Amino acid sequence: WEQQNARLSTDVSGQQQKCSRSACLALQFGAFVLEGSSHCVGDDGSLETYSKLSIQAENKVEANKLANNYRFGFRKWKSHVTERPFEDRSEVVKELYSELTSIKPHTGSLVTCGNVVYVFLFGWWVSLAYFLVGILLFLTVTGASYGKLCLKLSRYFLWPFGKAIHQIGNTLRRCCEQVPECECLPEDDNSPILLPSPTEEQLLEQPQQLLYRYRLPTYVWLLLGYPPLVVIHSLACFFSWILVFTIPVAKMHVRTMSVILLLIPEDVSQQGQEAKSLLCCYQAVNWYYYKYTVDGINVFAVNLLPLVIIAMIIGYIDKENKYASSDVKFAVAVSSIIPLSYYIGMGIASISAQSNFAVGAVVNASFGSITELTFYITALLRGHQAANPCLQEVVKSTLTGTLLGCTLFIPGVCMIIGGLKHSEQTFNSRSTGVSSALLFISVGGVFAPTLFSKAYGSLVCEACTNSTGGNSTGSGPFVCHNCHYDLNGTLFHNHVEPLVYTVSALLPAAYIIGLIFTLKTHSHIYDIHVGEGRVTGNHGAVVHWSRWRSLLILVLATVLTSACADLVTENIQPILNQPKVSQYFIGVTVLAMVPEIPEIVNGIQFALYNNISLSAYLPNNLPFFADVGFVLLFSDLHLWASIFSVILTNYIFMDGKSDYFQGTALVVVYFVLLALYYFAPSPAGC
Repeated sequence: WEQQNARLSTDVSGQQQKCSRSACLALQFGAFVLEGSSHCVGDDGSLETYSKLSIQAENKVEANKLANNYRFGFRKWKSHVTERPFEDRSEVVKELYSELTSIKPHTGSLVTCGNVVYVFLFGWWVSLAYFLVGILLFLTVTGASYGKLCLKLSRYFLWPFGKAIHQIGNTLRRCCEQVPECECLPEDDNSPILLPSPTEEQLLEQPQQLLYRYRLPTYVWLLLGYPPLVVIHSLACFFSWILVFTIPVAKMHVRTMSVILLLIPEDVSQQGQEAKSLLCCYQAVNWYYYKYTVDGINVFAVNLLPLVIIAMIIGYIDKENKYASSDVKFAVAVSSIIPLSYYIGMGIASISAQSNFAVGAVVNASFGSITELTFYITALLRGHQAANPCLQEVVKSTLTGTLLGCTLFIPGVCMIIGGLKHSEQTFNSRSTGVSSALLFISVGGVFAPTLFSKAYGSLVCEACTNSTGGNSTGSGPFVCHNCHYDLNGTLFHNHVEPLVYTVSALLPAAYIIGLIFTLKTHSHIYDIHVGEGRVTGNHGAVVHWSRWRSLLILVLATVLTSACADLVTENIQPILNQPKVSQYFIGVTVLAMVPEIPEIVNGIQFALYNNISLSAYLPNNLPFFADVGFVLLFSDLHLWASIFSVILTNYIFMDGKSDYFQGTALVVVYFVLLALYYFAPSPAGC
């Protein structure tokens, strides 16, 4: 890149040479590029100065994903869509995926807060279960050997830290000693003794062989001892996995169920210098497990996925609210949208990372706002069928809340966290200006019918009274309630409705023009240079999800999101009927921001890595609605809150720099607007 830039910038005599934008600003995936300012002479002879954006990527797939994240309209996505080589990971990450089988020199104290918490949460009742099972096996006399093992493990699981469980001896070797004429084959170290293996199957063909797995104590153990302990370990594994930070405890219990409890008692010991180590744990809690992933999906998203199943069961089976109230159904349905949004984001990122930008743009335009759109459509359809105008007001509040969150709260939080770690962060102000212009166009188009109705509509007030208590006469001042602009049939059908259709046609046209501008004619303003994070870059990257798998998950997640959104709208009425909370506030906060939680987490991660350009972006997706009686007329509160937030955001982003003070300003304004919605009365008629 440096040689090409030098060759294109100066000729042999040292004079500056004109360079084409496409050559001077070519995107070089996988090349190291220094951050700073560059100059290029345009086709018209003008000197253009711009700042480079340097993005660290490990391979071309990740580079394509990050570039698409930064460009027009893509959602933020921090997690990797490719499998990272285990040998290149840090020691902290390697510890997260360890199998707890290696004995390590431990210099620190084992009496830590997390280990003590383990005793109170898991240790005492697991130890008690082993003690009771051991007593039961002693009573059978035949299973006394397994009873001794249970008593040993009872002491072990009360405080397992720093202690190791070993496999000593060799069952097959002892078998061959008893039957010398058999041919001894090497034993598979990874297969438990009580489970059949290819080696054992060959030995079992000889009738004189007497393996330990056919002993009477083994049958007693498999009938009386092993099943209750499996239940105990399964419960401990479930709760420790749900808590995420105690996943080492879950691994310990899985290892015990699948390996240790399937060995004969004579092969299990807590001592042995040269014996094979089966289990060794030093800490019950590891705070870095928030990074843990399963098939590329963060562990928190994996743990929240069962909420979708619970929401489906209690929502569609318990129609009469016998087992769960509407409030519980609403909370579970809203919470289940969080992991579905995460899976939709992963699917979009996986497809866009493996495709060109055009394909990624189509996928993003189709699925990028699917979480919000499914709620809007289901709420409007249900409100239209039930003749409930309140759901239309909730949709308008949610639309406004999404705009306020994406322009104020999410960028503000990212600026605060990123500014506390990095004193000042810079981003491409010109590319942000394009998004700002599109945002102005979107807001102007959406609120144009509202401004038109205020200019030509008739102001109608209800329950007007004067100071003397009369309804229509009297000399005192009048006090009116529920004042709004009423559109008569002629004004609406002849003027407002055609205006709405015109705006609906112009906004997609502006979206397409913006795509042409950013992808074709002025792509040089998105000066993205991707550098490898390591010298040994993994060029043969293996993606977690293929294109077809990503598309299948996208479709499935979209269907489930639609079902959850339908449950939200079905059970929202008791929430709306609460007199102390404005319906405006519910739409602006809960319904608008819950689907954006993955966006907030990913944006914060980008800000911490000093990628503020990937962290804070302005929304430019344009929603479309079916003909369900939805009128694009918003209240004054929505109108002025949206306009003010857009103006403030554009002012903050104008200089291309950010710090924690600017982020604080955005967040404070966001909470001020939330206070307005909280104390605002509910819409008229709701």
